[in-house]
Amino acid sequence: MKFSDFVAVDSLHSNVEADTKEGVIREMAQSLVDAGKIAASELESIVKAIMKREDLGSTGIGRGVAVPHTKHPSVHRLVGTVAVSHGGVNFESLDGEPVQLFFLLVSPPDRPGDHLRALENISRQLRDESFCKLLKAAKSPADIQHLLEEADGHGVVS
Repeated sequence: MKFSDFVAVDSLHSNVEADTKEGVIREMAQSLVDAGKIAASELESIVKAIMKREDLGSTGIGRGVAVPHTKHPSVHRLVGTVAVSHGGVNFESLDGEPVQLFFLLVSPPDRPGDHLRALENISRQLRDESFCKLLKAAKSPADIQHLLEEADGHGVVS
């Protein structure tokens, strides 16, 4: 699975304004609403579902990365977005470090395979130090889009 299979390009955020875990999740979910990928009427329910998942254990996986996600009946296909916080946000990460890179996923409950493949793709790319470094330095949504497209094309960013 490639980023282009699930990332909504018109929802990418190169400068997250929120400075709390819930704030970042809300800002990212709102960007998916604005991009027409999730219904505005479902925003609160989706934010609540993601926060409930966070209560089980932080999706801040370390090295400045978090992958907040949930399954939600309002979506018919996997959708996601990417955001960058230049200052970093306390996300209660496993390593205690602030998070700068966020990959948010919302998938239909009846498509667990898509959800897992997307998580695998994200984690594979995040093992690439160059990809992470370039993504953290992204100055615009176009920069993020370019990096995701490169990753899709090559498996790793050159």
